Amino acid sequence: MKNLKSLVLLAFLLVFSHAWAQKKKQYKVQTIAFYNVENLFDTINDPLKDDEKSPIMEIQGDRSKVYKDKISKLARVISDIGYDVTKTTPAIVGVAEIENKQVLEDLINDPKLKDSDYGIIHFDSPDLRGIDVGLIYKQGVFQPHSFSKHPLYIYDGEQRIYTRDQLLVSGVLDGEEIHVIVNHWPSRSGGEARSRPKRMKAAELNKQIIDSLQDLNKEAKIFTMGDLNDDPFNVSMKEILKTKEDREDAKGKDLFNPMESMARSGNGTLAYRDGWNLFDQIVFTAPLLERDYSEYRYYKAGIYNKTYLSNKRGRYKGYPFRSFADGAYTGGYSDHFPVYVHLIKEAE
Repeated sequence: MKNLKSLVLLAFLLVFSHAWAQKKKQYKVQTIAFYNVENLFDTINDPLKDDEKSPIMEIQGDRSKVYKDKISKLARVISDIGYDVTKTTPAIVGVAEIENKQVLEDLINDPKLKDSDYGIIHFDSPDLRGIDVGLIYKQGVFQPHSFSKHPLYIYDGEQRIYTRDQLLVSGVLDGEEIHVIVNHWPSRSGGEARSRPKRMKAAELNKQIIDSLQDLNKEAKIFTMGDLNDDPFNVSMKEILKTKEDREDAKGKDLFNPMESMARSGNGTLAYRDGWNLFDQIVFTAPLLERDYSEYRYYKAGIYNKTYLSNKRGRYKGYPFRSFADGAYTGGYSDHFPVYVHLIKEAE
């Protein structure tokens, strides 16, 4: 009788477990990423640009071989971002430090990315170094319906300083409207304090773009991403964009910055003089934090810093394994680690 009761209980538990498993929710996951690809220039001298100062133009020897190797390495990184969770390549990747559209064409046609069927959005910027921002996207997942460039007007006295435009792309991600702004804000050349006003101007332009989207739809799902040349707790972020570190504090039209807590824990995307900075960030609006997963919502964010992307030895052990140094090709990937955000929603 005791054995019979045990068998009945076991059968009940098996049926209950099966029923619970059937009810367990399944989720779709999409990855949105950003990557500063470190001076991705082609080997052709453009007479309209100052590209002869790009690192690849300083290479003595077969520049074409160097270029192909760098493309292959960047394609590997992009194909890997988020793969451990999604088992596929990112839906959207914002990029910085590209010379032109052609280098993105070469990148998405690399064998490691070709099957992902990426499209490209790119505008030439007036930057004096000849570098732009751009965006690649999986055409079967994201369908852009509008895109525009937004020039940043900053001056040294009456002389305009030409820098990267901000790229706005609006479209439909797997049936849902989203907006992505790709940035590469002015550098810290001349020192952080002296150059700070330039990044504050960049933040003001960014805020204007975000405000204009929220004026049309206060529930707009907006991502602003890029190499901001500022950390998450600098003035441009906290006082102009007014980003929130804690998701519970992000309400209404607020912006949440998941990278701020990472930076406070000592994590970074680039290293300089034995210190880390987290200049590469993805910030987004509060509606993505809601708990209704019938639509895409924020799941988690991270820095993609797998060991193969770091120097293995020497003075710069642990630093990002860069492509160029002292006029030579080092065989690395970039002097920045990529960053990413995972979005999830309930599968139908």
